[in-house]
Amino acid sequence: MINNPVIPVEPVYYKVPGTHELDLEAITAFAAIGFFLGRDTYWKDIKVLPPATSYSINSDQQVVPGEAYFKWFYAPRDISFNETIEEFTFLFEKITNEQTSGKRIILPLSGGLDSRSQAAALASLRHPNVASYSYKFSNSFDETGYGRKIANQCGFSFKDLKIPIGYLWSRIEELAEINDCFSEFTHPRQMGVIDEIGELGDLFFLGHWGDVLFDDMKLRDSATETEQLIHLKKKIVKKGGRELADSLWRVWGLDGDFEEYLDARLLDLLRTIDIKNANAKIRAFKSLFWAPRWTSVNLGVFSSRRPVALPYYDKRMCDFICRVPEKYLAGRQIQIEYIKRASPELAAIPWQTYDPANLFTYQEFHHIKYLPKRIIRKGKRILNEKLRGKHLVQRNWENQFLGKENKKSLDRWLLKNKTYSDFIPVSVTNDFLDRFKNGESLYFSHPVSMLLTLSLFSKRHL
Repeated sequence: MINNPVIPVEPVYYKVPGTHELDLEAITAFAAIGFFLGRDTYWKDIKVLPPATSYSINSDQQVVPGEAYFKWFYAPRDISFNETIEEFTFLFEKITNEQTSGKRIILPLSGGLDSRSQAAALASLRHPNVASYSYKFSNSFDETGYGRKIANQCGFSFKDLKIPIGYLWSRIEELAEINDCFSEFTHPRQMGVIDEIGELGDLFFLGHWGDVLFDDMKLRDSATETEQLIHLKKKIVKKGGRELADSLWRVWGLDGDFEEYLDARLLDLLRTIDIKNANAKIRAFKSLFWAPRWTSVNLGVFSSRRPVALPYYDKRMCDFICRVPEKYLAGRQIQIEYIKRASPELAAIPWQTYDPANLFTYQEFHHIKYLPKRIIRKGKRILNEKLRGKHLVQRNWENQFLGKENKKSLDRWLLKNKTYSDFIPVSVTNDFLDRFKNGESLYFSHPVSMLLTLSLFSKRHL
C-alpha cells in the first residue's frame, strides 16, 4: 500500500466504471470557484484520490483506492500558550532541518508571516546556503522591499524580480501542461520568472498553507451548518464565478439549478468531517478540498524546475494543529510569537499588511502615530495614478489581459479556437469578454481566466 499525503502536492488519478464523458456539472463548479470539488475531474470516469488515503497498484497498473489513514479532528489540550510556542518551535525547526539539510535552498520572501517564519527557522538553524528572492509587477507596490530587508537581516543572498507584462502568451501551453488545466493561468505569477529562480539552488522551500493552518476562520466556534455553508461560499465563489456557472449550466441544459447543486455538494463534503467546532471544521475542509485541488495544483510550476519542500504540509504539523486550542490560532498568534522569540530583528521589520507597523506594534496600526506615514504612502499612490498616468498594477491578470497586445492574444485563444467554440458557445464567451472589456474588468476577470483555461483544456483533450 502507498500513502497519499495528508495534503498532497501531486494528484493521484484513478478510473471508475462508466463511460468516458465530460462531467459538465463538475466543470460548472470549477468555473465558479477555480478548483474541482472533492474527487471531481473533467471526466466522469476519472477521479482524484482523496488526501490521506492509502492505495495500491494492481496488475493492470491501475490505482486501487484503500482506506483513509488520517482524519482531521479537533482535540484541544489543556496547554498554555507558552508551551504551545515551545512545541511549535521544536516541531517547525525539526521539519525545516529535515527538509533542507544539505541542500541549496531557494526561499521566496514576502512581507507576510509564512516566509518570514521560514527565514527565522533557517537563520536559527544557521543554514549555510540560502538564496532568496521576491518579485513585483511593473508599476506596482514595491513588494520586494520587505523580502530584501528580511534577507539582509538573515544574511541570505537576495534577488528582486519583475513579472513581465504579457509573459503568459509565450508560456501558456507549457503552463497548461504543468497544471493540466486544473487551475486558471494568472494565479501562478512565478511562471514569469521560473527559469531565473530555478537556477538559484537545489530545492524550493515554500510556505504555502501556513496562513490557513495558523489562523482562525473568522466564524463563531458554535456556528451552525447553514452559517458554515454561507461562509464557505463567500470564501470560494469568485467574483463573476456564479454568473459564469449559471450561463454554462443553462447552455449545457443541465437539470435543476446550479446554486442548489453547489449547496448540495458543499454540504456533502462538510458532513464528511466529524468536527463540532466550526473554525476547526472549516480549516479541515480547506485542507482536504481546497489545498490539494487549488494551492497544490500550481506547485507544479516550481517542481517543473526543482524539487519542493513544504513544512506546513507535513503530517506532523497537521496533527499538531488539530490539538491546539482555537484561541491560540486566532490572529496568527503562534507564528508572530515564534518570529519575535526566534529573531526579534526580523519581527521589527514592517509587516506588509500593517506597514509601517511591525510584529511588535501591529495592534496599534490604527493609532494616530502611524497616520502621517499612511497618508504619505497613499499620497504617493494617488500621485502615480492621477498625475503621472500610471495605473497601479496589483493583480497578475492586469499584466496579462489589459492592453492592445494582450487583447490580441486573449482574443486568439477565446475567439479563434474551433475546438473551444464547439465546447463553449460563442455567445457565452462574447458575453463575458464584453463585460470584461466594458468597464467591469475587476469583477469579470475570473470568468475570463476560467474561459481561457477551458480553451486550453479543449485544445489538449477534446
